Amino acid sequence: MKNIFSSLLFLLFTIVATAQTPLKPTASEIYHSLQKLNFVGSALYIAAHPDDENTRLISYLVNDVHANTAYLSLTRGDGGQNLIGPQLRELLGVIRTQELLQARKTDGGQQFFTRANDFGYSKNPTETFDFWTKDEVMSDVVKTIRKFKPDIIVNRFDHRSPGSTHGHHTASAMLSVAAFNLVGDASKFPKSATEYGTWNPQRLFFNTSWWFYGSKEKFDSADKSKLVSVETGRYFPALGLSNGEIASLSRSMHKSQGFGSTGSRGSEKEYLEILKGSKPQNNNLFEGINTSWSRLEGGAKIGAILNKLESDFNFKNPSEMLPQLLKAYSLVSNLKDLHWREIKLKQLKQLILDCGGIFIEAASEENTINPKENFKVNIEAINRGNGAVVLNSIKTTTGKTLWNQSETLSFNDAKTIEITVNSGNHTPMYSAPYWLNKKGSVGMYAAPEQLIGLPETPSLEQLQFELQIGTQTISITKDIIYKFNDPVKGEVYRPLEVLPEVTAAIPEKVLIFANDAAKNVSVVVKAGKADISGSVSLQHPEGWKVEPTKQLFDLDRKGQTQTYTFTVTPPKNQSEGYLKTRINAEGKIFDKELVSIDYAHIPYKSVLLPSEAKIVKIDIEKKGENIGYINGAGDAIPESLKQIGYSVTWIDPEAISEQNLKKYDAIVVGIRAYNTVPQLEFVQPILNKYVENGGTLIAQYNTSHALVTKNIAPYSLKLSRDRVTDEFSKVKLLAPKNPLLNTPNKITQKDFKGWVQERGLYFPDDWAKDFTPILGMHDKGESQTKGSLLIAQYGKGYYIYTGLSFFRELPAGVPGAYRLFANMISVGK
Repeated sequence: MKNIFSSLLFLLFTIVATAQTPLKPTASEIYHSLQKLNFVGSALYIAAHPDDENTRLISYLVNDVHANTAYLSLTRGDGGQNLIGPQLRELLGVIRTQELLQARKTDGGQQFFTRANDFGYSKNPTETFDFWTKDEVMSDVVKTIRKFKPDIIVNRFDHRSPGSTHGHHTASAMLSVAAFNLVGDASKFPKSATEYGTWNPQRLFFNTSWWFYGSKEKFDSADKSKLVSVETGRYFPALGLSNGEIASLSRSMHKSQGFGSTGSRGSEKEYLEILKGSKPQNNNLFEGINTSWSRLEGGAKIGAILNKLESDFNFKNPSEMLPQLLKAYSLVSNLKDLHWREIKLKQLKQLILDCGGIFIEAASEENTINPKENFKVNIEAINRGNGAVVLNSIKTTTGKTLWNQSETLSFNDAKTIEITVNSGNHTPMYSAPYWLNKKGSVGMYAAPEQLIGLPETPSLEQLQFELQIGTQTISITKDIIYKFNDPVKGEVYRPLEVLPEVTAAIPEKVLIFANDAAKNVSVVVKAGKADISGSVSLQHPEGWKVEPTKQLFDLDRKGQTQTYTFTVTPPKNQSEGYLKTRINAEGKIFDKELVSIDYAHIPYKSVLLPSEAKIVKIDIEKKGENIGYINGAGDAIPESLKQIGYSVTWIDPEAISEQNLKKYDAIVVGIRAYNTVPQLEFVQPILNKYVENGGTLIAQYNTSHALVTKNIAPYSLKLSRDRVTDEFSKVKLLAPKNPLLNTPNKITQKDFKGWVQERGLYFPDDWAKDFTPILGMHDKGESQTKGSLLIAQYGKGYYIYTGLSFFRELPAGVPGAYRLFANMISVGK
């Protein structure tokens, strides 16, 4: 595992965009790596989503206790909202996966996942397991525990309180408690028992806090005799940071969820309730568990070497301990415990390289390659220490020798080697996220057995370097990377990715046909290699017509794109389905779209998704023409409204005036705008005046906390946490004669079919008598909510507040959602 403090300082003091830059640790960081090497114990933290984890406790376990620590997030957070961009669902899951990995690089932990898909908010674990395949998720949890072999397990949530928090939360704790008793039984999930052996964790904790008691006051007065408390506010002088500051830096990596965190200093305590195993008496979570090298057969000699190196560490010259590290390496290589041998050899190899000042890098001349392609790789090897180092050979991971000239690496003299590598035929074939390769279900991702649990697709291109350091021969595996020089950022690193020879994309992901007229549909073909030609066609549902049936393409340069236009004619009646691109080239069929995710705080990622677009023929009418849109946290509503013929203009909140709002037939406020746009506090009176003068204002959902102003409407309106998570929930028409349900489209129960993920969220639960509730709905076993869609006349115009999840339904092409939204815009016209 990479040096935890190297990762931390790197993230602190390096441009974030170059987060993949190789680590170059200081003497202090090397010392902390030595401390971690000298601790033989593991801890696993378990919760449901990215950002559920307690980074303060994880950082404490890693940086204070020095335990081998990991976080198991059951999902990748696909069902959340995105505060930094328009990506939702699968693409948001990729973003949040990378944010978790950056968080772990910051606090020093490792990261695991299950195949569970975050299908959206769930009110209780029973509903959660209606979507998750419980045995499969349990299998993944058991596999992770057997593979990681933690001495202690910590749950973020309470398994005994279903319904008090997100159903995924409680489900994660329930699965953990059950798995604790299963992992030692070889008859349970025998496949992982055969592969990794059984395991018996010593303790299971629930990481409680004041939140679970309802308030800080209740927690302060509660009986804590059954709880274990640990001090997590320690200050690390070598870093100039407290544990709380490290934890906040880790927490702040969850940027898509808006979890930026301010660092804390001073004493802080974390509380844990013992659920399984014996309660520690001295607030030491590993009390009674041998975490020294003596726990391993043959480990005492290793401990004797490393203990002395730690006590006598020379901060001015860490390289002087290289001979003893090499001696320890020989002993670790002969350990009978294969689990700890693998972990400690990896740590020890990195420590030897760091102490010896040995730097090795393999950089491709291309940022992407295709399967079975030859490509050039530039090797840099340098010895900046005083030890004797010989580079014996360079091989592929399959054992093919690419270079074997056995050259001595002289002090501070960079050795450069150019070699040619063949990318071979990998499984998986491409570098894209492995859990998206095949279509799963609403609640579960499909994944290859050998990759289940891994945070991302492993690097498909690696090289093995055989080094002779002193008298010891050590094999080092390095990912082949790509780097380039940016005029502003300087040296920028990216992963080398294996991608298809050609991809295609339909830019418009949902195509709405509001009448019988045909539409031109663009298909963008992109070359993943030079000199590629073939044909592109569109598969379509029955009743639709596409012309021409296919088109030929011929692309000369890698990365070149060409747009081809097809004419799509809808059927007479309402219909929906998918257009799917099909490329025939080089004797193969290609049907993927290449999507790039490029944010400064996470590594650049390429994602392969099915190349398709939803097509919907809707029986829809509308009134009005010009729509003003105030952006909130980010959604695709404006693009969706353009699909049905509206002219949409983005409004700068700072430029709002009574005069420049007069031209709009309606103004729509984006999701969570009253949480994220401070200027709305000052311009809300102007928006109210716009309504009073005859305009229509539609405000979409906001969270009930952290509003920039409480006066989000011209009348009293209070938001709550009410929501309806069942997208199939029956909807009652409370005001059947109201224009919202009649003009210009007649809304019926049919319009609430086909909704995705949920009905809506954060509904108001208290409003002035001037509002008329339009819809009633509820989840199973709950009372009806009436706040999902409210309308009030104010002066000559109308104010509408809706918690319905239009931000999900319109991009998903749900016909009824379009018809209802058109009625909202058309009201009063």
